[in-house]
Amino acid sequence: MVAAAGRRAHRDRVDLGQELRDARVSAGLSQIRVAASIGVSASEVGRIERGEAPWVSLDVLSKFGAAVGLDVRLRAYPGGSPLRDEAHIALLAAFRTVLNPRLSFRAEVPVSDSGDLRAWDGVVGGAGDPIGVEAEMAIRDWQRLNRRLALKLRDGSLTRIILLVADTRTNRAALAAAAPMIESAFPIQATAALTALREGRDPGGSSLIVMRVPPLAHPPHG
Repeated sequence: MVAAAGRRAHRDRVDLGQELRDARVSAGLSQIRVAASIGVSASEVGRIERGEAPWVSLDVLSKFGAAVGLDVRLRAYPGGSPLRDEAHIALLAAFRTVLNPRLSFRAEVPVSDSGDLRAWDGVVGGAGDPIGVEAEMAIRDWQRLNRRLALKLRDGSLTRIILLVADTRTNRAALAAAAPMIESAFPIQATAALTALREGRDPGGSSLIVMRVPPLAHPPHG
C-alpha cells in the first residue's frame, strides 16, 4: 500500500507539473519570469514542471499556480476498502489466462532500477523482448494516459506495451474518440496480439486489448 501511494504521488507530481507548464506556455510566460515572481530559480521551475521536485512545498506550488492562472488545491480522500482494486486484479487475471504456458508473467515490476517508484502492472516474458502490461478500468483522459505510458517507456528498459482496458460502454466511447491516436501508439490489432500470446509468440509491437472483467467474487455494494 505504501509503495502504491508513492507511485500515485509521483504520477500526481508529473500531471500537476504538466498542467502548470501548459498554463505557463498558454500565458506566454517564460520560466525565468515565473521563477522571479514566486522566489525560486528557473531551474527549479523546470524541475517542478517535469514532476522532479518532490521537496517543493504546497506554498510554492500554489504561488506557481497563481502566477500562471491556476488554483492549486490539496485535499485528502478516503482510500476505501482494498476490494475496490478487485476489478483491476480480475482484469489482469483474465489476461493471464490467455498466455501460453511458455510465457511468464511478473506482477508489479519496477519501471527501472534507479529508485523510480513507478511500476508496470505486469511484464510478459519468454517471447522476445519483455512487454509491459498496464490495466485501466476507466479512461477519462486518453492524452494524459498515453503520455504517462510514454514516460514509462522512456524512463525504463521496455519498448512495447500491452494496454488492457476494461470492456465498458464509457471506455469504448473514449477509445472511439481517440482512435487516430490509438492506432499510431498501438499498431498491433488486439486479435493479432491475443493470437500470438496464446501461441507463445511475440505479438511484434504494442497493442491495446479491450477485455471483459470477470464477475467479482465480492461485488461492490451500493
